[in-house]
Amino acid sequence: MAKVLYIQTSPRGQRSTSIQVADAFVDAYRAKHPADKMETLNLFTAALPSFDGLTINGKYNIMHGKAFTAGEKKAWDAVVRLIEHFKSFDKYVMAVPMWNFGIPYRLKHYLDLIIQPTYTFNVSDKGYEGLVKNKPVAVIYARGGSYAKGSPTEAYDLQTKYLELALGFIGFTDVRSILVDPTLGGSAEDVEKMVAERKRQAAKLAEAF
Repeated sequence: MAKVLYIQTSPRGQRSTSIQVADAFVDAYRAKHPADKMETLNLFTAALPSFDGLTINGKYNIMHGKAFTAGEKKAWDAVVRLIEHFKSFDKYVMAVPMWNFGIPYRLKHYLDLIIQPTYTFNVSDKGYEGLVKNKPVAVIYARGGSYAKGSPTEAYDLQTKYLELALGFIGFTDVRSILVDPTLGGSAEDVEKMVAERKRQAAKLAEAF
């Protein structure tokens, strides 16, 4: 039995196209793997720890081998609990809309919390080594425009570039993606057909996940 973490990064619920398509993936996965445990984490309702001065001090204490003050220890323990929760899963599904060409700020906050030395990556004379290994992640990206490779707008896509860099940095090598775009291009009928097709793709992807 596998544990799957479904991370939603939009506050729009079922109005979110990324969540709609990711839900199709999750539904198909559950039908295929009824014994697996699925947990949903919406980052806009989750109580994420602050990444403030005490937390940053805790990070640098680890990097430089320094002791924690009581306040730093309390702040850092909250981060560690979040990291251990994230690492406890075997597979991941993410619903990620594009915001201002990048990712939603709550997802950036979450990544800033979990990407920590000795927990999700190490640094040695050989460089960086990700520690979250041998775990697949399916990412459903939604965006209003189109940013295809080789197109004039490709450079605006900091959504997939940043997230895939961050995931790769902490050890993910099996990243499976579906692009839901353009959600603001063409007629309502065209967008509806495109989303329906992406839902079918997501369900098929889930069968072998």
